Amino acid sequence: MTRVIDTSELIPVIADLCKKACYELGDNFVCALKKALVKEESPYGRDTISLLIDNAEYAKREQIACCHDTGTTVVIMDIGQEVAWTGMPLGEAVNAGVRKGYEEGYLRKSMVRDPLARVNTGDNTPCVFHPEIVPGDKVKITVMPKGGGSENMGAFTTLVPAQGEQGVKDFIVKVVEAAGGKACPPMIVGVGVGGTMDKCTWLAKKALLRPIGERSETPHYARMEDELMERINDLGIGPLGMGGRMTALDVHIEYFPCHITSLPVAVNLQCHAARCAEAEI
Repeated sequence: MTRVIDTSELIPVIADLCKKACYELGDNFVCALKKALVKEESPYGRDTISLLIDNAEYAKREQIACCHDTGTTVVIMDIGQEVAWTGMPLGEAVNAGVRKGYEEGYLRKSMVRDPLARVNTGDNTPCVFHPEIVPGDKVKITVMPKGGGSENMGAFTTLVPAQGEQGVKDFIVKVVEAAGGKACPPMIVGVGVGGTMDKCTWLAKKALLRPIGERSETPHYARMEDELMERINDLGIGPLGMGGRMTALDVHIEYFPCHITSLPVAVNLQCHAARCAEAEI
């Protein structure tokens, strides 16, 4: 039986998720920072990670943004195929929720209406909205505010298929090395392999949502994730680029079939403010 949902129900849910994502870094991520503190060899690096942990705990306790850059709001919605909508258009409701959350939460508004005219929209809309259809009658909403520093350092390329696995790994390491401290490490490195240009970059962003420490279910990609962790942390970039061992907290690779002439690779970096919140209705 079809489940009918009024889109207005989404507005307070998304508003709360915007605030929660910016105020409260997830337990999985904070735990990863604490483990990184133990592994870090540099005194400057240890001091930096300690400050990041203190900052995360203070932001959660005081319910304030853990970083001044509260990002482009990425909203991912897994919509059950048995759901039907009524009320205002879905996209309008989603943006209304973002608008409400950023205004109520005193979160920085970072969106400009035109990339060249550079006039701020004043409410952090429009968000980047990714609706996807899944089985069932539930709706899962994920809000990921994506900071400009880490987002700016992502990259995409299409390799020659003959470059294979080694070419993929070399490109990923090159992107991280070029980013240096600009992506605010320690970071999560999201990687997309395959698909088309748009699909590949979306895979890289979705890879950031996987819990730290969880490996790919495909053995050769799981192996690559471990190998890349070693290579990236041997670069010596360290927390906030201060030098040290812990540049990456994890590497996550997602893949999709691709054309016989192509080997697309995308890298999307997530900074030390790995913000994400989700709810189900």
